[in-house]
Amino acid sequence: MTALRDKLAAARFRPEDQTGADASAIVAQLDDYVLPRLANIDAPLLAVVGGSTGSGKSTLVNSTIGEKVTASGVIRPTTRQPSLVVNPADAEWFNSPHVLPDLPRTHGPEEPGAQADSLRIVETPRLSPGLALLDAPDFDSIDDKNRALASQLLAAADLWVFVTTPARYADNLVWDFLNDAAGRDIEVLVILNRVDEDAMATVPQDLRRMMDEAGLNESRLITVPFAKDFAEFLPDETVAPAREVLSRLAADSAARREMAGKTVLGAMERLVARVDALSEERARQEAFAAQLREAISANYDRASEHVIDATSDGNLLRQEVMARWQDFVGTSDAFRTIERWYSSALDKLGSWFSGKPAPMREVETEIESGLHAVVVDAAETAATRSWSHLGSVAPSLRADAAPELAHASTTINGSASELVREWQTGLMGYIQDNAADKRMKARVMSIGLNVVTVALMLVVFASTAGLSGGELAIAGGSAVVGQKLLETIFGEDAVRRMARHAREDLNARVHVLFEQEEARYNELIDSLASGTTSGEMRQAARLAAAAVREEAGVEAIEPAIIDGEVIDEVKEIESARPTMTASFMDRLNRLRGVPVIREEDRDV
Repeated sequence: MTALRDKLAAARFRPEDQTGADASAIVAQLDDYVLPRLANIDAPLLAVVGGSTGSGKSTLVNSTIGEKVTASGVIRPTTRQPSLVVNPADAEWFNSPHVLPDLPRTHGPEEPGAQADSLRIVETPRLSPGLALLDAPDFDSIDDKNRALASQLLAAADLWVFVTTPARYADNLVWDFLNDAAGRDIEVLVILNRVDEDAMATVPQDLRRMMDEAGLNESRLITVPFAKDFAEFLPDETVAPAREVLSRLAADSAARREMAGKTVLGAMERLVARVDALSEERARQEAFAAQLREAISANYDRASEHVIDATSDGNLLRQEVMARWQDFVGTSDAFRTIERWYSSALDKLGSWFSGKPAPMREVETEIESGLHAVVVDAAETAATRSWSHLGSVAPSLRADAAPELAHASTTINGSASELVREWQTGLMGYIQDNAADKRMKARVMSIGLNVVTVALMLVVFASTAGLSGGELAIAGGSAVVGQKLLETIFGEDAVRRMARHAREDLNARVHVLFEQEEARYNELIDSLASGTTSGEMRQAARLAAAAVREEAGVEAIEPAIIDGEVIDEVKEIESARPTMTASFMDRLNRLRGVPVIREEDRDV
């Protein structure tokens, strides 16, 4: 069960799903009740007194004990801070973190305005040892914290003492809790409080019928007549039946053990079934995370493809530069600007061939600017599409995400510039490596490494695919100039190989950059897929279920030795409760991880 608890605590669920709250509730019940009870099946019982607002449960607790241990009154909700009433002999157990470990303990008189975030311990010898009473907040309180705490406390109970009235006994909320009790196989004592003469004739019988139909046919129903005039405590004769039931249970160690065993096994079997449902939801979430990751990845793959297309079919020089000029100049007459860009690059190369000085850095700058603009625009488009998709399929996940994900990263400009520079630097090194003999090296050095690099970049970008008319003349002319220059130095076959290498190198760098941009979304998606997997959850649930069901049908009574000591109580349980078998106790001990040794296996 500890393994199951740890797996559930490590599980992650979508923010908008109730499943995460369900998993937390299961972990809380394991911590608050199941694991402590398995660790000590003979520890004092915890009876949680719960009920609807105005049912009179606090007055009933005080009257049953015969001491004012918890506040009661007309202000609703009356019970805010829960009060746990214990015999001094049991105080150590309930003051320890074994039960309800996340609730700090307080002692002494109730403080006005105390909130439902701590547990007040009240010690009194008037309550028999072996059983503690916890006055819980109203489960139907208007205060959200009160309702949540009431549910948590009821989940930690060995026994529910459920208080209702003729006016409220048929409420849906009442039966939500009682049906949950029936599903958990927990012991329930129902107290119908404040029953006047008119209601006495019909309501108890109707409530009994409803309890039987809900599977609570073995649960006891006690009726407390309406008391007109009383000071602090109800008349003793009205609460005597409830006091007798609780006192008899506290005095009977075998009955307490049987109740604790039945309740903890019922709780565990119910939890295992709930974990199965959680694992199914977890599997759906894992599939959703995979689909979301695939959709985001597709957006960035499209971005890479866009850059590759724009730098291989002439669009880098025809469309992206046009858009960039429009951004700066604010004119739609951008085609002539692009022509001037091509003409300028061609003239500068031509001026070099004619022996005239040319500012080659301007050509490099134009190419860098165009490539930079294409990369940044593609990254922004991918981020926008991904953000939009996230909002349509997982709005709550997007609401919790960093708003910066709606755009390309804040470092995209620098990253794109670095990509261009490193690509150019790589081309320079590659050109030098391919200038194998002295003649080639001399030609490269005489022309200038920058000029040769620019020529190779023009060959890569200025493909004539998809161009026509004036564009074809401009782009084609640029490509011819660059290609002829390179062929003069390296030869035709080598130029084709160099252009292919330059293209593949650029594509690889673009892919790496967009993987980095996509990784920002992957961190968000990982939050859905991280933690315990559905398979791990199911495996832990199966192991827990097997432990619960193991030897459930064995009825032979056999003395057991646990850690070398004979459990004499088994015989006591056999005589007091014939249905409590050694097999039953063995199951509990196996669930606790305690080795069980049969008498016949003991070394003599």
